[in-house]
Amino acid sequence: MADPAIKTEKLTKHYGDVKALVDLDLSIEPGEIFGFLGPNGAGKTTMIRTILDLIRPSSGRAWILGLDTHEQSVEIRRHIGYVPGDLALYPSLTGRDTLTYFANLRGGVDWDYVDELAGRLDADLSKKVGDLSSGNRQKVGLIQAFMNRPRVLIMDEPSSGLDPLVQREFQAMMREVAAEGRTVFLSSHTLSEVQRVADRVGIIRHGVLIAVEGVASLRSKAIRTVSLFFEGPVESSVFEAIPGVRDVVVEDHHVTMSFDGQMEMLLKAATERHHLVDIATDEADLEEIFLTYYRDGAG
Repeated sequence: MADPAIKTEKLTKHYGDVKALVDLDLSIEPGEIFGFLGPNGAGKTTMIRTILDLIRPSSGRAWILGLDTHEQSVEIRRHIGYVPGDLALYPSLTGRDTLTYFANLRGGVDWDYVDELAGRLDADLSKKVGDLSSGNRQKVGLIQAFMNRPRVLIMDEPSSGLDPLVQREFQAMMREVAAEGRTVFLSSHTLSEVQRVADRVGIIRHGVLIAVEGVASLRSKAIRTVSLFFEGPVESSVFEAIPGVRDVVVEDHHVTMSFDGQMEMLLKAATERHHLVDIATDEADLEEIFLTYYRDGAG
């Protein structure tokens, strides 16, 4: 079996009394888009900087492509693309000069591919970086991360400043990377983007990884709103005893409820003695699920 694209074991980072990262165990496979979620200060950027050997862990270890992130950090650089959350570029260089600088560090790149990326992201590489808006600077940062076709892409808030059309193209680029068997590690506040592209997500709170699951699995477990429409009137007691049902509201022939149980049980109760005409569900999105984890933690 191939080595995990990214693997950590008990990865921990303390800043004095502040526990920024606590015993992080994580394994991300080749060809996966992994979304890493958490608010500011949760430990996302600390984790990224630690596995990139930009800062040293207090304890624990990490590997990228089977290579120890400290002992083999130089070799790892040959195989990764990185977009930091605090992207800083030389303001006096043009976009193309900036990319040439990074290309030379990497031993050269396919410039036809660079031009293709620039076209897809609608990036003007002729202007000085200092004259670009934050969104257009971000495009240069994205191109430098993608342009050497890395085996692992690690990106911290990469959609910052991008307009919706460019965000959509960027999402397509991530899917193409994964389809080629390469890996994307995506730390983002843009939960809708993570929901569209990620295979799995990890949720981190106060430096502790509190959940790692597939997006579809998380959504299936989340509370959803269910509306049932009947031919005749029904009583709320028909549904209140069903596991997972709460907040039942009956308006004559129409019943709404919050539900996080097995749909089969709900449908059985709904059709046992009544004529069900229609059903509608409003599934929770990733943002609602994310907030639920944080509310539960606060409790």
